[in-house]
Amino acid sequence: MPPSAQFGRLPPQSGVTSGAVWSEPILHVDMDSFFVEVERLRDPTLVGRAVAVGGTGKRGVIASASYEARRFGVHSAQPSASALRMCPDLTIVPAAHGRYSEISVQVFVIFRSFTPLVEGLSLDEAFLDVTGLKNHYNSPIEVGEAIRESLRTELRLPASVGVASTKFIAKLASEEAKPDGLLHVATNTQLEFLHELPASSLWGVGPATLGGLERLGVKTVGDIAEMPGSALASAFGPTAGRHLHDLANGVDPRRIEPDVKAKSISVEQTYEADLEGVEVVEAALLAHAQKLSGRLRRSGLSARTITLKTRYEDFSTVTRSHTLDGATDGSRDLYKIGLDLLSGVDLTRPVRLLGLTGSSLEESSEPKQLELDRSEVWDRVEDAIAEIRDKYGDRAVSPARLLDRPNPGDPEDQG
Repeated sequence: MPPSAQFGRLPPQSGVTSGAVWSEPILHVDMDSFFVEVERLRDPTLVGRAVAVGGTGKRGVIASASYEARRFGVHSAQPSASALRMCPDLTIVPAAHGRYSEISVQVFVIFRSFTPLVEGLSLDEAFLDVTGLKNHYNSPIEVGEAIRESLRTELRLPASVGVASTKFIAKLASEEAKPDGLLHVATNTQLEFLHELPASSLWGVGPATLGGLERLGVKTVGDIAEMPGSALASAFGPTAGRHLHDLANGVDPRRIEPDVKAKSISVEQTYEADLEGVEVVEAALLAHAQKLSGRLRRSGLSARTITLKTRYEDFSTVTRSHTLDGATDGSRDLYKIGLDLLSGVDLTRPVRLLGLTGSSLEESSEPKQLELDRSEVWDRVEDAIAEIRDKYGDRAVSPARLLDRPNPGDPEDQG
């Protein structure tokens, strides 16, 4: 546990003006190139080099890229082959999602050592409301710098922080602060900051909306702010039009929602070579069940609804789900349910992607699904296997069925 976490909230510092009103108490903290920086902790030779985390096969995808790589145009969700063409010296490291989840827990311990009002958005970013620290720090800027210093000192990881009056502005500010910086957007300057940004910066402006805005001659957020609300409503509908108009004028009434829990946890993989044959697909499903069980257990969660996702070579996708009377996190249960769902899928066609998801999540302290062949002994075995994998990695213990098969690569973890 980081030293600061022992105290919950940091003690008052000398020279702080008690009771001061903070106009910008919202922080957005975003870890810089999180996956890459975690890999650099394990291999310092990667520091200063163009590095990406992702798959290396012909269907590999970049999950995270260092800023050295981004200068060449490398970015997340990009095919690895394209990234290598842009940056021939790029080093691609396979993902180790269990390690990222472990470090993420430590990151959030640091966040919550400053304030309990933490709303996690992903493994590596969160909103924080630091209003309660006004008797401990002179400004929210000082809090942001203290958080960055704690992350750097205790975990050796860089982070960027945006400080603002609203969640939307704080997130935009942290993006502008990258890499490894802090940007404070004062309330009286936030419209000036916001209106200079491209229209694509607004939440909800995807390719289709952006195309519609461009047809209206809109280029910047300021252009949107100057448009009558009625014109936006006419072009995009009342709800979307109001959303765009409010954000463009800095209106974002959303509050921090602490301890937002994951709605689902899943693992899925796009295979370099399509899976063909029932036995091959079943073996891949077994690997997914092992991986999903590990993720659920590390998160302290169990799932009541299990969903199988199958995508074929023509990109058509089929999903099948089953809801249990009680939740489970056991790999055997997940595999058995997956097999039942698989029986309703056409396996005469080559499978490009296979995924397994647990949803309707519950705390693992709740009573679990009791199967006829479930035993206390097997539960202890699963617990022991989970401990070994947490310590030595997911491949430290594998079912015998998977030992003689080539490693197809790690499934992509999602939560």
